[in-house]
Amino acid sequence: MSVTANSTPKEPVSPPEPGLRRAAQSGLDVMLSDAALESGGVGRFLRPKAAGRTIAGLARHPRRSGRDAGRFGVELARVAAGSSETRPSKGDRRFAERAWQDNWLLRRVMQSYLATCDTVDRLISDAGLDWRTERQARFAASNVLDALAPTNFPWSNPAVLKESIDAGGVNLVRGARRFLRDVTRPPHLPASVDVTKFEVGGNLAVTPGTVVLRTDVFELIQYRPATEQVHEVPLLFVPPTINKYYILDISPGRSLVEWLLGQQQQVFTISWRNPDAAQGHFDLDTYAQAVLEARDAVAEITRQQAVNVNAACSGGIITACAAGHLAAIGEQDKFGSLTTMVCALDQARMGTAGAFASRELAAAAVAESARKGYIDGRALAGVFAWLRPNDLVWNYFVNNYLLGKDPPAFDILYWNQDSVRLAAGLHRDFIRTALDNALTHPGEVEVLGTPIDLGVITLDSYAIAGLRDHIVPWENAYRSAQLVGGSKRFVLSTSGHIQALVNPPSPDSRASYRVADDPADEPEAWAAQADVKQGSWWPDYSEWLSDRAGELKPAPTTLGSRKHKATAKAPGSYVHAG
Repeated sequence: MSVTANSTPKEPVSPPEPGLRRAAQSGLDVMLSDAALESGGVGRFLRPKAAGRTIAGLARHPRRSGRDAGRFGVELARVAAGSSETRPSKGDRRFAERAWQDNWLLRRVMQSYLATCDTVDRLISDAGLDWRTERQARFAASNVLDALAPTNFPWSNPAVLKESIDAGGVNLVRGARRFLRDVTRPPHLPASVDVTKFEVGGNLAVTPGTVVLRTDVFELIQYRPATEQVHEVPLLFVPPTINKYYILDISPGRSLVEWLLGQQQQVFTISWRNPDAAQGHFDLDTYAQAVLEARDAVAEITRQQAVNVNAACSGGIITACAAGHLAAIGEQDKFGSLTTMVCALDQARMGTAGAFASRELAAAAVAESARKGYIDGRALAGVFAWLRPNDLVWNYFVNNYLLGKDPPAFDILYWNQDSVRLAAGLHRDFIRTALDNALTHPGEVEVLGTPIDLGVITLDSYAIAGLRDHIVPWENAYRSAQLVGGSKRFVLSTSGHIQALVNPPSPDSRASYRVADDPADEPEAWAAQADVKQGSWWPDYSEWLSDRAGELKPAPTTLGSRKHKATAKAPGSYVHAG
């Protein structure tokens, strides 16, 4: 792979939250850079220069600053008098205890804290900063204020006070032991899940299937059909390269693989090898070729010329490049359709963390990963956590250390901590592509010896994004969907990065999504006009996919073929490699 230019390494749906909460957005380039350097914590994001520019900006607008300070003083007076109407946002679970509303002192503590957050937010808005400095300032302010929340201290958290009295302080002793254990192990964060409750191949990734191809890069799993008839054209999943594949086959009843089998689809998935130093040379070409090799195996096993492909997150970047390569050499018909899930091909202004990206940081990160041969997945997990500190750090800080409770047993959190390494070669190519936003410029990226122009891909495409996605902002996923040619369908789920995928239909589901064909407006305009549908997007996708999956035929009674023999039961061996 090469980068040929600048190659240095009407039901309302709530819009993305403004202000400090919006600071929890991220860019692939900066996350991979941060993880490679193992800075991983919040420290590197606290930029003195951004603070200085914010202060200077406020000094240039003294009236705005004075107005904000005056509002703050008035609100604090209302809080003291008990007449304040300040309330936490609907999604803020920190203040769910009734005592925050019923106890006069705790209510005033909470309202004073929320008023402070709101004032800091307004001051940053009124400083007249450029977008990069504003994002840096918001992120720093958000992390500092999140850390200082009254819920994070035993003397001001009513749930902790009650537990300490009931348990005679044993909860704090137990929590102290956990704290000492966690801070001495990477990624030096509170444990988010009880890992003893899950086993891959035991109660996760249990959909029946078999490995039909194993290479140095991946295993290909074919799943056993669940219906008497299946569609002719098979479906190949391409999972992310920075997580293990089984998010697509999580617990029974929540598995997208399992559900699509029930919808008469023939389903295959790639399970990537967990690379170590010996595989440091694996790059974008390596993985794009692997996708095409898996596609060829699926086509041979099912005796079909075309294969529908569904790719998630970083797997979507690889698959889009593979599709661009096929289009360039006149073999695009090997793909029947293209689905991307929470994938950013257009990485312009990829949220707050993108504001911290620099070529100097990227060059240092690429050099460090090249030295080691990979990025440690635990370091990457640390970066992810500090992009959503309330949900992924402080929530477990309170639960594990102050309340002294075990972390929850939740399948997605188990998958999230089951980290993998990222090969140095792929890391380098992702960084270069992201910093230059190269896939938006036809011919700037070269994969498998061909310049890539996503616009010449004329496949029907289906794209899914998450409204609350902290990894891939939905606006980037929306613009990414517009880069490819052909007929397009775009779906915006109300969920986050992972819950947008693990979104099974359920009678009591509160999920909803927006959907439209061939979107052409700017993201915000589209969101204001698109149809809103209740429930999961899975049935919509099944209908769309079935229309492109050919006729029904009797389901095969055996898996694999003479050329691609069944060799081991799913989930295979690569998924177990630590």
